Amino acid sequence: MTGKVRVNAYSVSVDGFGAGPDQSLEHPLGVGGERLHHWFYPTTTFQTLFGESKGETGVDDGFARRSMEGMGAWILGRNMFAPSRGGWPDDGWKGWWGEEPPYHVPVMVLTRHARDPIEMKGGTVFHFETGGIEAALEKARALAGDKDVRIGGGAETIRQYLTAGLIDELHVAVSPVLLGRGEPLWQGLDLPALGYEVVSSTAGERATHLILNRVAKDKR
Repeated sequence: MTGKVRVNAYSVSVDGFGAGPDQSLEHPLGVGGERLHHWFYPTTTFQTLFGESKGETGVDDGFARRSMEGMGAWILGRNMFAPSRGGWPDDGWKGWWGEEPPYHVPVMVLTRHARDPIEMKGGTVFHFETGGIEAALEKARALAGDKDVRIGGGAETIRQYLTAGLIDELHVAVSPVLLGRGEPLWQGLDLPALGYEVVSSTAGERATHLILNRVAKDKR
């Protein structure tokens, strides 16, 4: 039995952007993109991930906590791993998160440029997949066993998996901010035609949490 393919705790603005524009080393989430995650930063789950002992509990923390449970592998787009473009520079870059990333499982990074795996502290191993989204998912499932595979982003990676009908469950946290520009999540997607429906909407302390599921074809 294989686990689900899911997106969890993916923050979007009210106008539908999953990151701000002009990502760089100084702006990992794009300009203004950090505001999307203001619901997540104060939670006990986030604070614990980065070695702090105190944080807020409540609705937002409940969604944050569940987002980290039951995972056997992650899939990330290249821009979620590094600010560089094109061939990999010889700069020693190992991700945004320091020597012990918060994943603790294998992570497939989508890229057009091959590279050897990188083993990090705490069980995270970054694998670099050049064969596209389906090849990455096949390998992630093999690594995850009966646990879930989480698609971490960014927006274009999630859009590709949605378009292919490969995501079983999608949790987005709608933050009460407007970005105006950035990386659009929903643009051009006909989600009902792709088989998705909203199954719950929950107001948290700092965001509204939407759960979308993929519906079986015979139930559409």
